[in-house]
Amino acid sequence: MKKLVRGVAYAALPGELALLVCLLAGVRVSPYVLLAAELVVAAVVLAEVFLFVRLRRRGLSAREAVAELVPEPVRRLVGHELRLWVSLGRWAARRRHGVGPGELAFGHAKAQAALLYGFTFVCVVETVGLHVLLAGVPVVQAVFLVLDVYTVVLVLGLHAAAVTRPHVVGPDGSLRVRSGAHVDLAIPAGRIDSVRYDLRLNPGQAGPDVLELAVASQTSVTVALNAPVEAVSLLGRRRPVTTVRFHADDARALVAAVAAVRRAGTAPSPSPGLPASA
Repeated sequence: MKKLVRGVAYAALPGELALLVCLLAGVRVSPYVLLAAELVVAAVVLAEVFLFVRLRRRGLSAREAVAELVPEPVRRLVGHELRLWVSLGRWAARRRHGVGPGELAFGHAKAQAALLYGFTFVCVVETVGLHVLLAGVPVVQAVFLVLDVYTVVLVLGLHAAAVTRPHVVGPDGSLRVRSGAHVDLAIPAGRIDSVRYDLRLNPGQAGPDVLELAVASQTSVTVALNAPVEAVSLLGRRRPVTTVRFHADDARALVAAVAAVRRAGTAPSPSPGLPASA
């Protein structure tokens, strides 16, 4: 039943979008067609609720039940959108995500700030221009206004995610490498072979075992691993990587911090002092 409901949902979504386009374009659609489309959508929603309740009764948690019903790419895209909205709140409150006591944070948002602010300005100008041009078509005007405002918020959310989710160096020498809200890679200290400053412009020729997280078409830190770690893409694609290249605003300070922590962790403990004489 789950596959049947998912198949109907995949068919219903394009149909709903096609009907929306027709309505916005002024095409007359039979009320029976509209009623049938809404009944299909309602049936899909009710079937999903029924399946969710049945899975919960089997002992699955709410997260596990959702994972059973919703494809991973959809879940990850929705999660990404939610993280962008949360990042806007954290940005306004000047709070960072995932930086605990004893951990060092290194930002990676400065290099792309000018580009995203410029794109935001262009989107605002486009929003105003379309709103004026579509004044004679209020329905279309309202739809494009919502879409344009959401685009502006989305672009700001991308920057907010980069600001509030920095790279993190742990007190044990581990690394948490991030790229906004869509990549979050934990590298245990034991798997790090070397960390070095390595400025690369216009990357993109990496092999299948290399993860590149460029910012403004550049990476500045290269981490070589002695054992692979699993990298997960935005849509859930998984692959092992043995080299990670990313950008940090202060790349040399990050490399120095990792080196200092690793030296401190591998330094021999001082010899105990001689016992006090009686």
